[in-house]
Amino acid sequence: SKLAALFKHPLYNIPVPKVTEKDKLFIINPMEKFSLRNSGSDEWVSSSKAETLLPTGKTAYDTYPAWLKFHIGINRYELYPRQDPLLPTLLRDLATQRIISSVQKSGGTQLKLIMRFPNYGQALFKPMKQTRDQETPVDFFYFSDFERHNAEIAAFHLDRILDFRRIPPVSGRLVNITKEIRDITTDRKLAKTFFISPAGNICFYGECSYYCSTEHALCGKPDQLEGSMAALLPDKALAKRRSWRSPWRRSYHKSKKAEWELNPNYCAQVRETPPYDRGHRLLDLIDMTILDFLMGNMDRHHYETFEKFGNDTFLLHLDNGRGFGTHSRDEPTILAPLQQCCRIKKSTYLRLQLLATRPYRLSDVLREALATDPLAPVLAEPHLRALDRRLGKVLVAVGHCLAR
Repeated sequence: SKLAALFKHPLYNIPVPKVTEKDKLFIINPMEKFSLRNSGSDEWVSSSKAETLLPTGKTAYDTYPAWLKFHIGINRYELYPRQDPLLPTLLRDLATQRIISSVQKSGGTQLKLIMRFPNYGQALFKPMKQTRDQETPVDFFYFSDFERHNAEIAAFHLDRILDFRRIPPVSGRLVNITKEIRDITTDRKLAKTFFISPAGNICFYGECSYYCSTEHALCGKPDQLEGSMAALLPDKALAKRRSWRSPWRRSYHKSKKAEWELNPNYCAQVRETPPYDRGHRLLDLIDMTILDFLMGNMDRHHYETFEKFGNDTFLLHLDNGRGFGTHSRDEPTILAPLQQCCRIKKSTYLRLQLLATRPYRLSDVLREALATDPLAPVLAEPHLRALDRRLGKVLVAVGHCLAR
């Protein structure tokens, strides 16, 4: 296994700083028992009178569902640990837990559903919109591109292989539109959009800004539909997140260019602006830039951080559905922050060099990681080959910076 060998490599075993109580998103006593507020609630509360040891000999913490342990484990330095024994269980839950509720997520440009499980976990479902081998048409603007379910799955695994670990776990899943969406939804607006197509397939389209119409309906075969299931982060009421506008955000206009596209010295003014004037925020943003270039994602207008940790924490790499749309061409402008600032974390650079070598080739380790997903093969082979080509271009860009 190339993947197992990669994760055993010294570059993937650099210790994170010691995590103190103030570095944890939630301070929980692992002996404290959590239970539901009441039978109709999905809110977990602690019970100070709970037995510290259960009759089975396990602590209360051992009985928590995987999603709750995932939330408790988040800290200033990482969303989840490198060698996380919880990850396989959480991914399996996302793929297999019975769906008891399904409603449309508000906001966003395209249709997404929030699904709830009997263990009170929730997941964000993005349905399949195009086949693996379809490329984004060359005349499409990046902001009107489809969001792809397989891109969300592949992005999670790629983020982990790069050792960023800033994307919440995602699994593919085959969903029954009739039993797991239509028959159990309490969302009246969503319910009104179901119909049976002339081919006898169950379809729906929801309500949103783009692609929510009968012409862009999501149809099963006859009611089986692929999608990605992403573990949700803790509710914002419990763990506030701050949204940051990316300095290298595109103009989202059909003809206007953004300032960074016109000013070659743009990075100088970014580096004088908080929070990029101190700490590792700019380096973290360049990490995200490299992830986006490898995926071909042009749609990174904002990013988020957990408010509790201030400016000294990692960036959350959320909403990756517009990655992996093209494999036959690369988008060099995505690398603008790296090229203009000529900065990169040493650890990131060393891992990229490692992933360009034959024993740890990026396409090979990602192919192996994706092979365990229920919807494998997640990416078409040309997309995997494109990763190696793009990785070479990142290393060339760093080489030019070193020469300068």
